[in-house]
Amino acid sequence: MVAVIHQGSSLREAVNYNERKVERKVATLLDAHQYPKLPEDLTFKQRLARLENRAKLNSRVKVNHFHVSLNFAPGELIPKDQLRQIAALYMDKIGFANQPYLLYEHQDSGHPHLHVVSTTIKADGSSINLHNIGKNQSSKARREIEIQFGLVKADGRKGHVVELKPVSLQKVEYGKLETKKAIANVLSGVLQTYKYTSLPELNAVLKQYNIMADGGSEDSRIYKNHGLVYYALDQNGKRVGASIKASAFYFKPTLKSLKNQFATNEPERLKFRTKLKNTIDLILLREPGRQLEDLMSSLEKEGVKTVLRKNEAGLVYGITYVDNRTKCVFNGSALGKPYSAKGILDRIKQPGLVKEKTAIDSEVIHPLHYKNTGSQVSENGFIDPDFDKISNQNESSDKLIEDLFATVADHNSGPWQLRRTRRKKRRKAVGN
Repeated sequence: MVAVIHQGSSLREAVNYNERKVERKVATLLDAHQYPKLPEDLTFKQRLARLENRAKLNSRVKVNHFHVSLNFAPGELIPKDQLRQIAALYMDKIGFANQPYLLYEHQDSGHPHLHVVSTTIKADGSSINLHNIGKNQSSKARREIEIQFGLVKADGRKGHVVELKPVSLQKVEYGKLETKKAIANVLSGVLQTYKYTSLPELNAVLKQYNIMADGGSEDSRIYKNHGLVYYALDQNGKRVGASIKASAFYFKPTLKSLKNQFATNEPERLKFRTKLKNTIDLILLREPGRQLEDLMSSLEKEGVKTVLRKNEAGLVYGITYVDNRTKCVFNGSALGKPYSAKGILDRIKQPGLVKEKTAIDSEVIHPLHYKNTGSQVSENGFIDPDFDKISNQNESSDKLIEDLFATVADHNSGPWQLRRTRRKKRRKAVGN
């Protein structure tokens, strides 16, 4: 069993998400814990009002709702009564036994799973602390429930987590499934499992599922308002259909939320960096003289997807590795110079495929925007063979300007009234 926890400040959106699936006959309300009526006798307003009225007891708490999905292995057939028992026991073990909650069974993916919506506000107005609840209380509860009910364990025999995704990570096919639903399914799985540290790195993962996240161009309203939209891609990587705002999804995969995830993922992915570097080195050592396409194919067989960034002329200016084994994403430069676009193409004897910077590029992009690491690769991935020369010229120019505007210490250049020596006054002799 896998538990995926979402937190937020909108109980209405969390309940709406599940109720819409009930309307489409792909979900069922199994239980309404601590409600005055049976689940089937409750209207939508009554289901929501019970939770919202409890949340109003403490308006200072921003994160006032708790939404968790309990996911079981494909093929596990669990009776409805037992599903209620599992949900009740789980909520009890994580400290929500006395909280009202709604329990839904979903039938819209390749594995059985439940959704539970509750509030963090207690009857006395205090709130339940959610800090590290997934790592601490939830993980312990999950393991105990797996043993008690004989469920497929999420922890494999060798210590690896069995790949039980909270949603079906299938490619989005525009026109075959409701676009928003399909994108939400992929996002729920990717955002929780992959370790990415930038929007381009996240897009490298999402493109595998025909999805793109877009923050807009610098002059767009989306960019200026720090917004984010998602849209589907066709088989050729072209945009299809309308874009969907990040705020339209109940779990809010907004740019602000992603930036917090970037910071969290940065240290988490470092322990998997050596494994990826060793995989690349081993393939290059085992298969010398291979072309770039051959290297990408060999990496893909090992579970590593390679994404190239090219200009209009087809020259490579960047490379990103999506390690689907460890669920980590690395820009080439993050692994080191030998794994950057230039480093890889030099190692396979195809340096001509790298985009070299032109004089126009040097004029448009100021040299100080580059990070001189000795690898001659700029922060944005462009190869700059003349970086040191440009930097030295820039330093010389700065020195000349500094000398021209430097203050000269000249004590003889002021007005004479200020420069004359002040005479000392003689003291008058005091008579005896």
